[in-house]
Amino acid sequence: MGGRPTGPLSTTVIKAILWDNDGVLVDTEKLYFEAGRTILSSIGIELTIEQYQEYSLRLGESVFRLAEEQGFPLDKILELKKERNAIYEDLLRQRCEVYPGVEEVLSQLAGNFRMAIVTSSRRRHFEAIHNTRNLTRYFEFWLSQEQYAKSKPHPDPYLAAMERLSLPPDSCIAIEDTERGLKSALAAGLRCIIIPNSFTKSCRFEGATAVMANIRELPSCLSKF
Repeated sequence: MGGRPTGPLSTTVIKAILWDNDGVLVDTEKLYFEAGRTILSSIGIELTIEQYQEYSLRLGESVFRLAEEQGFPLDKILELKKERNAIYEDLLRQRCEVYPGVEEVLSQLAGNFRMAIVTSSRRRHFEAIHNTRNLTRYFEFWLSQEQYAKSKPHPDPYLAAMERLSLPPDSCIAIEDTERGLKSALAAGLRCIIIPNSFTKSCRFEGATAVMANIRELPSCLSKF
């Protein structure tokens, strides 16, 4: 991918970088998929990677829609989601990994840009990831799904972050890995750089400012703004 530009650049100076968390900084998508697949399997539904990609990563919907379509009642689905969340939290504590190059790049960029994390994760899951790591020291703040009205692909998460930074969209740029994240950033008026992972590399990223192979290409890409 080589960090190729896919959308218009701007002469406006970038002052802040708004980072997605899952799939960009930390390798969690496979764990979330595993937790969802485990719980859905317990009620006879076999979740495929393709279904996960479509519902969760492209549309920003719950994979438990599959249970709804088979007639499971809401109270049962809520119970299943709680079980999935507990499994996911355990997996995060045991097996979550930071992507190669992340800390190196954050260290390089931190002195030149204001930075924040804008995640669709629940607060407890975010904390399960980061309480034993030191990545958050590079960021002014982070926002989880409890801190805005509607999650990605809606613009609310990024609008909330820009309000907190007191910066307009043309002074910020988002870093994402999914179509739903890209849609959220674009809806908020932001340019967006995509760093796909193994779960999202086959997705369509129409409207992205650039698509790059790995995070180590980011400083060079940002130098073009």
